Amino acid sequence: MTLATDTINAAIVHAHARGGGEVVLPAGRHLSFSIRLLSGVTLKLEEGCVLEAADPALHGGTHDAAEPNPHDLWQDFGHSHWRNSLIWGEDVEDVAILGPGRIDGAGLTREGPGSRWKKQDGEFPLSMAGLSAEAMAELSPQVEAMAGLGNKAIALKRAKRVRIEGLTIFQGGHFAVLATGCEDLTLRDLVVDTNRDGLDIDACRRVLVSGCRVNTPNDDAIVLKSSLALGELIPTEDVIIEHCEVSGFDLGTMLDGTFGRAQLVSPDQDRVTGRIKLGTESNGGFKDVTIRDCRFVRSRGLALEIVDGGTMENVTCERLHLQEVTTAPIFLRVGDRRRGPEGTPLGAMRNIVLRDIEAFDVLPDYAATIAGLPDSPIQDVTLSNIRLSYRGGGPAEWAERRPGDLPQAYPEPSMFGPSPVHGLWARHVDGLRIDNLVIETETPDARPERLFENVREVDA
Repeated sequence: MTLATDTINAAIVHAHARGGGEVVLPAGRHLSFSIRLLSGVTLKLEEGCVLEAADPALHGGTHDAAEPNPHDLWQDFGHSHWRNSLIWGEDVEDVAILGPGRIDGAGLTREGPGSRWKKQDGEFPLSMAGLSAEAMAELSPQVEAMAGLGNKAIALKRAKRVRIEGLTIFQGGHFAVLATGCEDLTLRDLVVDTNRDGLDIDACRRVLVSGCRVNTPNDDAIVLKSSLALGELIPTEDVIIEHCEVSGFDLGTMLDGTFGRAQLVSPDQDRVTGRIKLGTESNGGFKDVTIRDCRFVRSRGLALEIVDGGTMENVTCERLHLQEVTTAPIFLRVGDRRRGPEGTPLGAMRNIVLRDIEAFDVLPDYAATIAGLPDSPIQDVTLSNIRLSYRGGGPAEWAERRPGDLPQAYPEPSMFGPSPVHGLWARHVDGLRIDNLVIETETPDARPERLFENVREVDA
């Protein structure tokens, strides 16, 4: 019950004042409210150390308040604030948070204001944008109730030259790690088993995510975004995600090795999540992203999404292995939600290479889907050496379905309902190149293998 908050923060201030240094938390359990990282400081959690997020309801204190943000209208509460976290740093340089110890977010919340609101298009709440005056008035007490609560394990804003390595994070709140507007960021050998998002990288450049294991049954495991949280159109670019494993096992069961499968659906009522995704927030766009040598286990498939303006270009995904896929194994989507200020343009996607990918035990409901829009077709997509193995069993009546383009719907494979084919469904694609695509089913499926609508194919 003894709080270490003041001691840890004082040590960080002391190390920073000396020009930098290392603050070490030894073996044992350390209970703390918000820890403020400063330039030049490494925070090291030694073997056997557990840094536990304190709970205001139990421990006689509060986490730092969420700072004001005039740009918080276009993304959810969690994306718009950083200080309401267990560990946070703003405009810091040359910092590190190192293991092998553990962060336990027992006192963090995974929720935010508006967590029970749904929009008319079926979108689960991601911001207060678009709500009526009555709804906003009802939300105000929820915003006030968040005061003193922490909802992220680690949050960094405009940080440069950052390393987060060798940690274990359990129950990280809304985000285990949120990095916004950061440069030269390395996330390496992290083990994350959490109740909402795992690693969120927003409007960052020169990023390496390597050797991480991230289990997130309720939300995305490793996700790139390019929101308006900083009030600027900042692309997420020059990113490598490699040698990682993402999954959607029951909370905590990756850490204890039991790999539970009792939970079947996420809060959005689709099946468990745990994937690698680009989007949904896409205002600044994505450029020069490589995802390679990664495994997806009991999770939704790879998702590349542009729905809030911005351009996604030069994305390569290679040598991926997917097993027990809970929705479409591949999902590329250009939508027209345009959540942003007036004048936000329709987004675009081009130069996407998917190669050497294999997916097994894929649920039959949703085929691999590449879905652009008539006014913004997805351009230049290459599928090379792809093997997709579905469970099969889709009924013949699904083959008659022809859903609309649904430009404003929240982007998930389930947005269209069951696919009219069992293998690959593409619409509004300008330049689709296919080289060695193998599609198979474990049991017969009454739907055809492929359906292309308004697609220009390119010879391999």
